[in-house]
Amino acid sequence: MLDVVVVGAGAAGVGIGAALKDLDLDSFAILERDEVGASFQQWPEEMQFITPSFPSNSFGCRDLNAVTTDTSPAFALDREHPTGEEYAEYLQGVVEFYDLPVRTGVEVESLRKHDSGFVLHTSAGVIHTRFVIWAAGQFGQPNDDPFPGAGHCVHSSRIGSWSTFASECVDDPVVIVGGYESGIDAALTLAELGHETLVLDEEGPWQFRGPDPSEVLSPYTSQDLQEALERERPISLEDGVRVERVDADSGSFDVIGTDGETFTTRNRPVLATGFESGLGLVDEHFDFDDGPLLTERDESTTTPGLFLVGPQVSHNGQKFCFIYKFRQRFAVVADEIAARLGVDRTPLEEYREKGMFLEDLSCCDPDMCDC
Repeated sequence: MLDVVVVGAGAAGVGIGAALKDLDLDSFAILERDEVGASFQQWPEEMQFITPSFPSNSFGCRDLNAVTTDTSPAFALDREHPTGEEYAEYLQGVVEFYDLPVRTGVEVESLRKHDSGFVLHTSAGVIHTRFVIWAAGQFGQPNDDPFPGAGHCVHSSRIGSWSTFASECVDDPVVIVGGYESGIDAALTLAELGHETLVLDEEGPWQFRGPDPSEVLSPYTSQDLQEALERERPISLEDGVRVERVDADSGSFDVIGTDGETFTTRNRPVLATGFESGLGLVDEHFDFDDGPLLTERDESTTTPGLFLVGPQVSHNGQKFCFIYKFRQRFAVVADEIAARLGVDRTPLEEYREKGMFLEDLSCCDPDMCDC
């Protein structure tokens, strides 16, 4: 029996794995159905991180995209805004540096709780473990069926290259449903490629400012959008439009709003509708209320021994959906598991010293920001 199984080898899985390694645990495994950083490798070729990387660790400020206390994607990749492919290379480097016990090509098929821990049925056989850390992320669960006719569209997460997509478009606007980060990124990229784009969104988040980039456009995207509009790039933004359905007929698509507005194009509409809030395979092991319910130590409130790390973690209505946010909970989970295993937790003090051990969640209220 293993002490811990981590499911997923993306940013969350690799980060929590490094924390467990710092505790000198030798009875754990990280299971990944594809390869390390696979979800990042599936990003469109042109997509980059909106959070900047900078080699500032030596001055006490962690690189925002780092998953450990002393690594830096900026230094490792020589990039401020890495692509998904580049970031996957960084994660693979962390795995190699820490000698993490990653098992690739292993898919978890079922998870069952019993008195002494968990039984995982996987494509590589049955695994018994005392604790499970779910780090599978959301990329495999795109919200690609938000309204009738959505099957006529393509979700932004399924675009391998916007250049390839653009080469297949005709001289009609590309209609993009959703105006947050992925929607505006798609519009900006397609506009740079010379295509007219039309972004539809009920709220129009490009109009608002706020201290939490989980709720509004990031400064990076806002700046790019403003500059594109000033350069008169072919981007149209329509707020107040809630898409009700998409109809297809004779090679054209009608994107229809609840108020009867109709936007017709011969190009396949793009869904920038984000990802499902569930956890897939382990949904039954969590309670939900606008997201999975967790204890103060990021453990399922209904299944003791099952922990969650990554972008679906939330507390007090605050989403930990960026790497610089959810990485601050790795040490919290590792500390709790170490305490139950009777393992020396002293190595985790480094996480406290370097601002990656967030226990007091009162500081996470964006309304407390004085800027």
